[in-house]
Formats: sequence, structure tokens, C-alpha cells
Amino acid sequence: MPDLSPHDDALIEECRLRAIDLLHKNLSAQGILAATAGARAHARGYTAIFGRDAAICALGMALSGNEELQTAAATAMHTLAAHQAENGQIPKFVATAAGVAEADFWYLGCIDATLWWLIALALLDDLQGSELRDRYGGQIAKAIYWLECQEHQHFRLLQQNEASDWADIMPRSGFVLYTNALWHWCKRLYALKHAETTRLNANQLFYPFGNDIAEYKRARLLAHYVKRKARNRELYLSFVNFAFYGDEGDVFGNILAILCGLTDEGGTHRILHALEVAGVNDPYPVRVVVDPIVEASFLWRPYMSRHQQNFEWQYHNGGIWPFVGGFWVAAQSAAGRYDVAQSELLKLAQAAALGNWAFTEWLHGKTLSLEGMQGQSWNAAAFLFAHAAVTQRRNLFATG
Repeated sequence: MPDLSPHDDALIEECRLRAIDLLHKNLSAQGILAATAGARAHARGYTAIFGRDAAICALGMALSGNEELQTAAATAMHTLAAHQAENGQIPKFVATAAGVAEADFWYLGCIDATLWWLIALALLDDLQGSELRDRYGGQIAKAIYWLECQEHQHFRLLQQNEASDWADIMPRSGFVLYTNALWHWCKRLYALKHAETTRLNANQLFYPFGNDIAEYKRARLLAHYVKRKARNRELYLSFVNFAFYGDEGDVFGNILAILCGLTDEGGTHRILHALEVAGVNDPYPVRVVVDPIVEASFLWRPYMSRHQQNFEWQYHNGGIWPFVGGFWVAAQSAAGRYDVAQSELLKLAQAAALGNWAFTEWLHGKTLSLEGMQGQSWNAAAFLFAHAAVTQRRNLFATG
């Protein structure tokens, strides 16, 4: 692939600088806000400290090369730690409006905020020498114990209810790919027990199309319902529950499977090729579902129409999420596809520039209309760590 033109290089550099400026703008005394403060953002709760958003932002801030952002990268982690539940769970978000902090743990519980908090502490320590793992040793142990209480004692995979991770109006439940990719990453970062068992069973449950035959009878039963009818057989299933599963093609979950070490080299290239064939990065990276769940599907839930938001090619059900695009770029770099990573970084900058550098939350998967909240912090942060992945030519997630 030819080198980018000077104009393309200039756009990437402008996006990097604007991403830094946006994160500066979205900083608060308690940490990074989910989006730029304003009446609409406040009304929709985007001026809170979100666990997953803040953790992803912390990685981009630590890799930004900007001293103020690097110093502030852990601020939200402190806020989240201060509102940890007695049982060890980290809140989905902490609302800080009017000077009163209030933790929220979501309707059915939010499982991934705790995972992302743990990941951010470890990565900030490794990137910045911040010693957060020593400072929060007791709270880390409680958070890990809370997660272990939700781990299946044979599969060593986390179990969850639907609508309880980042895709919080999607019906993924039981064993969920996205969540368990993060769990495997946590196990590597903290040298937890059964990491290889988690990896083995994740591959057998979420990709039952390979040559490995599950020995455990429960795994054979779950795979029985999948093998004959599942679509998108080059990808991991989005979730596996008793007698039903998700074959819509969860792009974020499959990208994280690469970055968090679930895949081998062959699986990495199989997934990236399948996602490219599906066009999830056309014209911008990336659509988060290959085949959206339609209203006629047995997986459709009434809550998916909440705010008229999660119909086909919208929001979590096939919308284009630029922050996930940052992970897509990082996965290309982790796979050694550096030229592809560079060209995808340019497309990510082009998406950020839409609407006069709106850094909009998501785009409609077909019409490309700008949707959601503008000034989204994790879009800016994801661009920064994607930029670092391209320039440093390494897997930023291989730490630990």
C-alpha cells in the first residue's frame, strides 16, 4: 500500500491535536466526562464519570504525549474507586452534577465497568509507573472476588444477564464474548488462576466450528444448538446461552478477542479478513454488528426500541462507533498489518472530522447520519491510542 499523501498526514495530525484539545475540554476535577458538557449532554447523563469510558480514555490519555492529560489519566479511576460497592463492584458511572456524587450500577448490573477499571489500573502502572495496583490492592482484591463470584466453576467464564455491558440495550446474555475477552485480559494482567482454561473454553464455546471437540458434556450440549444454523462462521459468536446464541457478528467482541489474547495467529487473520469482507470498515471504522437483529427475530427485545434507538443499523445494532474503530486500528497493528492500520487511522480521522470535528458518538450504519452525543471523549482517546499503535507498531494490549 502506498504511503499517505501530505494532505492525509496533515489530517491525521490535525485529528491528533483536536483529540487532545477535546479531552482537555472534557476534563473535570473528578475525571474525564463521557462527552462535552452542555444542556443536552447533562440531560442524557453524559456529564458523568463512566467506568468503561474513563478506563478507555485513560489509555488514550496516557499515550497522548501531553503532560496534562497524562497526569489526569488516573483521576477518574480514583473517583470510581471511592464509590466501589461493599461487595467489590465498580459502578457503571458516578454522577457528579451539582457537587453531589452518586454511583449508579444499572438496571441488571453493569459487569464491564469493574473489568475496565482493573485493566486501566494495570495499564497505567505499566505505562506510567503510577503504582495504582499497590495503592488499591485491597479494593482490587474485592473487585476480582466480585467477578470470580460470577465465574462458571468449570468453564471459568463470566456469566451475565442481558443488557448489562457496554451494549446495554442488546440481548446478549449467559457467556458473552466481549465480557470474557476482557476477563481473560484481566487474568493475564493480574496473573489470576485459570487464565488458560478461560482461553480454551472461550474458544470452544464462542467458536464451536473449529476442529477442537469439547470434552465437557455441558459444552457439547451448548455447541449442539449452534453448529448447524449459525451465520458468520468465521467469527466468534457474540454470546452463548442455554439453547440459543448470538450469530449477528459482534465486531467489538471479536476485535477484543484478538487484542486480549483469545485468538492464535490463524484466528486473528481469519477474523480480520471476515470483518473486511463484511465491510464493517466501509467507509469509516467500524460498524459494531455485521447482521443487525431485526424486529422479527426471536432475539429482538422491546427495550431495543427505547428512544427509537436500537433498530437496524442504529446504535449498538449496527451503528458505526468511532471509538471501536480505534480498537480496530490497534488490532490491525497487533496483527502486523501496519499499512492497513495506517490507512484505517486516516479513515478514523475522517470520521472524527465530520460535522466540523464533532467527534460524534456514532453514525447510522447505512445513511452515515451523525447520531448520539457530540464531543465524545472516548472517540478522542481511542484515536490517540490508535495513533500510538500505528506509530509504535506494536500491540498496546500485550502488556502483562
